[in-house]
Amino acid sequence: MTSPRLQLSGITKRYPGVVANSDVSLTLMPGETHAVLGENGAGKSTLMKIIYGSVKPDAGHMMQNGQLVHIRNPKDARANGISMVFQHFNLFDTMTVAENVWLGLTRDSLEQVTASIVGKANEYGLDVDPERPVHTLSVGEMQRVEIIRALLTRPEVLILDEPTSVLTPQAVDKLFVVLKKLASEGCSILYISHKLHEIRELCNACTVLRGGKVTGVCDPSQESNASLSRMMIGAEPPLLTRHEPKLGASVLKVQDLSLAREDQFGVDLQGITLELRAGEVVGIAGVSGNGQKELLYALSGEDTRSGAGAIRMGGVDVSALHPGGRRKLGLHFVPEERLGRGAVPTLSLAHNLLLTRNESISHPGFAGGWIRVGQLEAHAADIIRRFNVKAGGPRAAARSLSGGNLQKFLVGREIDANPTLFIVSQPTWGVDVGAAAQIRGEILALRDAGCAVLVVSEELEELFEVSDRLYVIAQGRLSPSMPIAQATVERIGEWMSGLWDQEEVAHAQA
Repeated sequence: MTSPRLQLSGITKRYPGVVANSDVSLTLMPGETHAVLGENGAGKSTLMKIIYGSVKPDAGHMMQNGQLVHIRNPKDARANGISMVFQHFNLFDTMTVAENVWLGLTRDSLEQVTASIVGKANEYGLDVDPERPVHTLSVGEMQRVEIIRALLTRPEVLILDEPTSVLTPQAVDKLFVVLKKLASEGCSILYISHKLHEIRELCNACTVLRGGKVTGVCDPSQESNASLSRMMIGAEPPLLTRHEPKLGASVLKVQDLSLAREDQFGVDLQGITLELRAGEVVGIAGVSGNGQKELLYALSGEDTRSGAGAIRMGGVDVSALHPGGRRKLGLHFVPEERLGRGAVPTLSLAHNLLLTRNESISHPGFAGGWIRVGQLEAHAADIIRRFNVKAGGPRAAARSLSGGNLQKFLVGREIDANPTLFIVSQPTWGVDVGAAAQIRGEILALRDAGCAVLVVSEELEELFEVSDRLYVIAQGRLSPSMPIAQATVERIGEWMSGLWDQEEVAHAQA
């Protein structure tokens, strides 16, 4: 009999007010791709961090290849052949990609590491420029860096926490080829994902967590999405109810928006034109790093370099307005970066409301306004309840929440403001199937109430579920609008390469 690659027994981890893991046992065999499944806050990421040495368990032990091991820190983990790709990235913003990979990973020179990155990127089809500073990367590009860094360690155990959350279907296919090859060579993979179809395709074993406890072990290839959902959340996710859109007046109009990149690694926006009306959801698809960040900065008011008349809300020229001015006109925005941009990590959930809301400040127009703390906490508690956020209450620090639960709170914070225009980037990144269904349902409810909704996402399934029309962004250009009834994965995939001009020519010649 082959010894298990990893064997966890009785792993328990407690935090104030919550037991993240309770007597968890898990067996990982050589060459096995093992899914760890559970809703947001079920304890999956904590368990992975214990294996990787970044969290110390309160009880339990771990065996590796039949030997008892004590992983004191990530350096120990890497020395034992354990590598991890985190859901929230561990990258230094001011350093380049190559410098981040170089740190703590190898004694090779920076030039050798740079060459290794280029080689791995070409081998696995992951587009990464080793010379780029990390702060210029999109979330999807950062994810590629983390994956390449892990692959360069030639791991015996590879832990992946939501590795495909911001990858396109084409990139996911390429990654799966890589992972299947690694498994065939004997690498054992622990795989966390809320995308049930991925788990069924890729994994040959699955441990299900609920409330920090193991509630089931199965072979996911023998299960359906529905049965996996029942094991994970105790029920199947609710079906989305869609109605025909009742279109109202124009809420957002972008006309020939062209912006030069602000840094050498950015993307120039070229002649962006789009319109969004009340009562519709418009989706923007595209491979990460094709101008999404620059467009969202321009729409949110973080970049006010747009020429006069380039961006209008309800007929008002907002091109020169900063985010606060646009919020007064009804624009609310959820960025893709949860921590640091969507929320201040060290602030409580209640105080994070103040980033985009000021109803709880007396005389907010004056420098001496007072914060009504009780009202603020009651407001945060209501959002926590409405959006089923698992947190230690309104005073919990934003960084204490799991990624999916923080996402629910941020989306809830902006939806609760009853926006006229709602812009959201990657709305269900790292969110479990039940919560994803809830967020998508809230988006459709906003649309049915007359709000104009713009969704930027790299998850095509999501865009097909909620959008009435689709655009594709590629190399800083925006495609023509496409009704959702005419959209297919194949067609959108072609347009992601910027091929809509050729299609229009072919159509005109037919």
